[in-house]
Amino acid sequence: MLLTLILILFGLGVLVLTIPRLITSFYSQSRVFNNIAEIPSYRVAIVFGAGLQRDGTPSPVLRDRVAAAVQLYQAGKVEKVLMSGDNRFVDYNEPGAMYNYAVELGMPAEDIVLDYAGRRTYDTCYRAKVIFNLKDAILVTQTYHQARALYTCNLLGLPSIGYAADLRTYHPSSYFFWNLREIPATFMALLDIWFRHPIPVLGKQEPIFPD
Repeated sequence: MLLTLILILFGLGVLVLTIPRLITSFYSQSRVFNNIAEIPSYRVAIVFGAGLQRDGTPSPVLRDRVAAAVQLYQAGKVEKVLMSGDNRFVDYNEPGAMYNYAVELGMPAEDIVLDYAGRRTYDTCYRAKVIFNLKDAILVTQTYHQARALYTCNLLGLPSIGYAADLRTYHPSSYFFWNLREIPATFMALLDIWFRHPIPVLGKQEPIFPD
């Protein structure tokens, strides 16, 4: 009897955690583009932080996100790119590393905007609308993260589509881990969007397009 109860509670817990992932995956299905020729033009692309290496340069995943955003820019699909990441510590500067890599890839510095308080996907979406006054955007991140990013930005009032930054074949174990991590992360995202409504670090407005 006790074992049955434990199994039932475990099953319910798994169900509660996985339903948000299913909801966001279904929501984003028609909003993610893999072919740059097919994606509509928007004024801004948003790149989400994804960690740095020990030497302070972007992780392979983050390099792909930056490179994909530069592709959009060079194809004339966006006018500006918002690089959003974590910079809580002096020796950890995701936006700065993203900026350096984008310039290295040939993107003009004047068309790169940095958001130093994009600590989470929720924060990036919230600040893109409130601080940078964006009306819509192309979200640049890998497929495993697109569902949560698109659902979060759109539900926070920033109409968005996604461009998949899967520029290489990632190791199967890494991709499994990333998808597994998305399950609790998506659950927490829906709690924030629908119930908790946290306010991220804000500050003065910095409209990317003042007009």
